[in-house]
Amino acid sequence: MKKKAGICLVMMCLIALGTIAQNKYSIGNKRIIKIYEQGRNEYASGNYTKAEELLVKAMNKEPQFLEPMLLLGDLYHTKKEWKKEISILQKVLQTDSLFFLPTYLNIANAAFFAHDYDMAIGYLKRYKKVNSDKNAIKRADSMIKQILFVKQIMNNPYDITLKNEGTNLNSDFDEYWPSLTADEQTMVLTVLYPRDMNLYKEKKDALPKSSMFYQEDFYISHVDSSGQWRPRSLLPGKINTNSNEGAQTLSADGNKMFFTGCGRPDSKGSCDIYFSQKTEKGWSEPVNIGAPVNSPYWESQPHFSADGRTLFFISNRPGGLGGKDIWKATLLGFKSDGTPWFGNLENLGKPVNTPKDENSPFLHHDGQTLYFSSNGHRGLGGMDLFVSRKIAAGQWSEPINMGSPINSTKDEIGLIVTAKGSKAYFSTDGKKASTRGKDIYSFNLPRDFQPTPVLYVKGKVFDAETEEVLPAQFNLINLETEEVVVTSEGNSSSGQFLVCLPTGGEYAFKADHPGYLFFSGNFDLKGDHPLDQPYHLDIALQPIKQGALVRLENVFFETDSYNLKSQSTIELQEVVSFLKKNPMVKIRIEGHTDNVGTEKYNLQLSINRAKSVYQYLVNQGIDKTRLEYQGYGYSKPVDTNETEEGRANNRRTEMRIL
Repeated sequence: MKKKAGICLVMMCLIALGTIAQNKYSIGNKRIIKIYEQGRNEYASGNYTKAEELLVKAMNKEPQFLEPMLLLGDLYHTKKEWKKEISILQKVLQTDSLFFLPTYLNIANAAFFAHDYDMAIGYLKRYKKVNSDKNAIKRADSMIKQILFVKQIMNNPYDITLKNEGTNLNSDFDEYWPSLTADEQTMVLTVLYPRDMNLYKEKKDALPKSSMFYQEDFYISHVDSSGQWRPRSLLPGKINTNSNEGAQTLSADGNKMFFTGCGRPDSKGSCDIYFSQKTEKGWSEPVNIGAPVNSPYWESQPHFSADGRTLFFISNRPGGLGGKDIWKATLLGFKSDGTPWFGNLENLGKPVNTPKDENSPFLHHDGQTLYFSSNGHRGLGGMDLFVSRKIAAGQWSEPINMGSPINSTKDEIGLIVTAKGSKAYFSTDGKKASTRGKDIYSFNLPRDFQPTPVLYVKGKVFDAETEEVLPAQFNLINLETEEVVVTSEGNSSSGQFLVCLPTGGEYAFKADHPGYLFFSGNFDLKGDHPLDQPYHLDIALQPIKQGALVRLENVFFETDSYNLKSQSTIELQEVVSFLKKNPMVKIRIEGHTDNVGTEKYNLQLSINRAKSVYQYLVNQGIDKTRLEYQGYGYSKPVDTNETEEGRANNRRTEMRIL
């Protein structure tokens, strides 16, 4: 008989009704009292229909009997029948307005859930008049302020349409925690379904949603050729068990998954975070990621950032602001058994975290926009969705409530936003369609809450000679800030990869695999770029052998000059690193130009540019005997010199294995 949180997340639960008024009932007729007590017992057992029948019977036989009226109010609240709750509790006040003062609060709370905000405020004002307790009056004032806040938001909703994703994703049971790949082709979700379907059909909504009666498993869906979600199916592999698995997060490429497991033999606490990888045969056997992420306390709801390094999660461990806080840790590498190794544990702190509970963190692919749920920030009731933006290293802006109709008086959790930034998915039980329980919804994200759009590059890596697939390592580096924006790995069995590309910057893109020349790419995403045109790139890596060649895409010179630009440092340091890892390798730096200008001028320019790279490597400690340089002017074009794009392709610096 626990009432749901309402105004200010504070709800006056009915106390044991048999003890009101100093252990005396409001009537003395024992026969009718017995009917009431039978109804109370049926209610406690979850038999709501029988309980309502007995309580109404007791009330009809004795119209002045207040206890069944109060308990009926609680029953109607449990069943979310707000108008019935208001009506029966109004009858309590008409019978005796001072018998149980929290009745005013309970009517206000029901009116709040029924969206009758003026009625709610009216009953709170009446409560203040009949109550001399200063703390009670203070709380009523706080609740009035909260209702005015909610009223303002609800009366100014965003013009969006919440779309129930339909029966291919949703069912009569609870669906939540959607997770999505950056290319929007794959979704994994958590489904809560009964362990015993016959018992569920018998008890239905009265069946407690506990692990004794319900089980959480992962389901997966893919997009078909028409852009619609296919019917979901159980996630293949070794993740799903007879225990509960939930609150998962996919890496941007869909090759890694972190999720929550509770009560497992290898658990460090009540709930821990586990890791699995996508393989040819499905998902691998999950492993507990251990300390410092997992602890003797409660860890859950992981989110693995698109940067490939940062894991956000929820924990109630000491050292936070109270309740459940958002924490983060950095992926430092993988142990020999494939278990990820984390460090740099950090609490997000204020203003994101509060003394109450934060929930379901999701950092957009832009690395700057954080979405999460909270009941500690001012909201509409339950867990509301908020957005905060990074304003400096380790600092976040004051969270903004995402308003109506995104938020409601119910719990909104698990919001995710597509890489393009225009569409969001989340779960709620506040917007009923044809199904019961929590469902997955989508909507076009209002511009106020949109992140910076992100593109992506996807493809596969393979041996240039044998075409054998290679699970390469990837780095995306901002050429201006020299910050590593994304680290990633290709799939070990298919060689496929996906790396997110935040718009607005210019990036060096590197693919690397032991025994091969690295691949050098460049993405200039400054200005406007079509978000519906992601990049596709299949990479043929050259084995380290005589004659192998790589174009150094991120070596830049001043115009008509051999002076290296500062942005070249990232690429040149990659060459230094390659030479130090392969001490037996000798190389030649080769310079090429377009055909603008005389042959003599371009030949000398290409020689000088190659020499500038040579000299940089020598200055970094590379032995001169391992290095050569040569210029070819415009004698070896790789494209036409009739267009600007072609001439740009011909102006290049290359590294050849000698």
